Amino acid sequence: MNMIPFTVLFLFFFFVFDPSSQSQVSISLNSTTLSKSGDSVLIKWSGIDSPSDLDWLGIYSPPNSSHDHFIGYLFLNNSPIWNSGSGSISLPLINLRSNYSFRIFHWTQSEINPKLLDHDNNPLPGTAHLLASSEELSFEPGRGPEQIHLAFTDNHDEMRVMFVTEDPRETYVRYGEKKNRLDAVAVARLRRYEREDMCDSPANESIAWRDPGYIHNGVMRNLKKGKRYYYQVGSDTGGWSSTHSFVSQNRDSDETIAFLFGDMGTATPYSTFIRTQDESISTMKWILRDIEALGEKPAFISHIGDISYARGYAWLWDNFFNQIEPVATKVAYHVCIGNHEYNWPLQPFKPDWATYGKDGGGECGVPYSLRFNMPGNSSEPTGTDAPATQNLYYSFDIGAVHFVYISTETNFLSGGSQYNFLKHDLESVDRNKTPFVVVQGHRPMYTTSNELRDAALRNKMLEHLEPLFVKNKVSLALWGHVHRYERFCPLNNFTCRSMGPNGENGDALPVHVVIGMAGQDWQPIWQPRPNHPDVPIYPQPEWSLYRGGEFGYTRLVATKKKLTLSYVGNHDGEVHDVVEILASGQVVSGSGVGAIGNAEASSESVQSAFSWYVKVASMLVLGAFVGYVLGFISHARKKVGSGSSWTPVKTDDM
Repeated sequence: MNMIPFTVLFLFFFFVFDPSSQSQVSISLNSTTLSKSGDSVLIKWSGIDSPSDLDWLGIYSPPNSSHDHFIGYLFLNNSPIWNSGSGSISLPLINLRSNYSFRIFHWTQSEINPKLLDHDNNPLPGTAHLLASSEELSFEPGRGPEQIHLAFTDNHDEMRVMFVTEDPRETYVRYGEKKNRLDAVAVARLRRYEREDMCDSPANESIAWRDPGYIHNGVMRNLKKGKRYYYQVGSDTGGWSSTHSFVSQNRDSDETIAFLFGDMGTATPYSTFIRTQDESISTMKWILRDIEALGEKPAFISHIGDISYARGYAWLWDNFFNQIEPVATKVAYHVCIGNHEYNWPLQPFKPDWATYGKDGGGECGVPYSLRFNMPGNSSEPTGTDAPATQNLYYSFDIGAVHFVYISTETNFLSGGSQYNFLKHDLESVDRNKTPFVVVQGHRPMYTTSNELRDAALRNKMLEHLEPLFVKNKVSLALWGHVHRYERFCPLNNFTCRSMGPNGENGDALPVHVVIGMAGQDWQPIWQPRPNHPDVPIYPQPEWSLYRGGEFGYTRLVATKKKLTLSYVGNHDGEVHDVVEILASGQVVSGSGVGAIGNAEASSESVQSAFSWYVKVASMLVLGAFVGYVLGFISHARKKVGSGSSWTPVKTDDM
């Protein structure tokens, strides 16, 4: 009797019963070419004999990336027919300037590696059993630049525009007052950064690094006051963008309109190595509504730190700029640096009292410095071969307000270059021209979140910066970092003092407001949670007048007589807190005083601020934004979102 060799039997059982050997598994794409970022591909698969609820789809760019170097993943069980071994997923994609490919892997509960975790301590999917790989998907060439965003320069009659392309060919900005007559032309400057410029992991490792493309920077000059201008960016050889428009600054107007927030981040239609911010979708949606309602009035955005939350994973910067494009092509988008853009172990300014850690993911401010170009020329060396950190502190006047941006991540102590800038800047403000002064930075000088890690840093801010604020009668100080809205009384050294209508009770004091509620979650809880009795609830002292529990943003409207700041909640698009400051410094109203979370603003305050603009456009379909972002993110989230959804571990991530 002939015996079948053991090795033959082993190979027979291995190939028959190992799911990874299922050669009949197929994966197909409905198209191998997409036109532009935000377009979707339909991915179909079939032939999985023994599907697991942990089988997953890996998203790869470049397409030759190793199995564990995906940019994102989705569980196949998001398809309603996944357990039949077949299914489909519709996935919107961003143009990363390299092709995509898709791979299906088999994975089971027994193969979970408890040491291989994502940012929320959920296990990352295993790559041992590849079932199928797709053909490559590309984006059409010649479609023009993407990631377009505006910014002010140091001159009132200019507007800067920045954008990204896949190659270094020369590009231009063409612009004019008529959409069909863009006669003025500006040449865009070119810059980029390399993997070698990153200072630490994961930014300088292959798992997180992706080529950032070429960053172009053009300036539209000699703009008339308060006029709508149309513009395109690109070239005849590489293609031109769609035509966008903005309203130029009006130096003859006293009116100021701005939308301000911190800590927004970006949303992705897939899971990845770190947490992304779904609420950023609503923040941009409501701000776009407000901008559309303004008509021919100029405005701008102020995003005060923790911009994209890329933290070294390069493609999230691409995702962020594509997400803000519907807004940032219409109004200037201004920023200041936060811990998640900058902090790394060897940063130059790192006193023992500071809590500067590894929050920047090794980027050391490089993407932030090169992807934005703010007014002024502030710069600090990194102490490495990386480019110097820029966009740290600067100021400009818009209407009745002097806006100042500072860095809480670099040296702000007395005697340093930033302190000297701030002192000179505040002392030089012409209060007849701009009666209001608004200072913005990332980490707050005041907060009741009991964020103990920054206590020593806040004490240094109180020691070195608060005297400047008080002496120079700063009207409003805006901060991020804590992911909640909180408004304080006019304040000096934890003491409230409200100036009377005739100047009694002394000089006016700054009103501090924390506005880090634009997208990032995992934040301090103001109200008790019955199912979490062990979570501390931070008491509300008398100097904290309003604490909001909803995501949102703030709207600032000012004339030479009054400045109004309104807190808008993302859950309903309505105003939930208002503070009004007169040119004298007197705080004349503040709805929601002493309340937590859900107080409504008085109708009089709301109407005096901004709501009458919004009423004009309250029924807008928001076509540009809904078509782009909601189609890009929300639709994908509902269809292919959390899959085998892990439960997020809510940790403190400032």
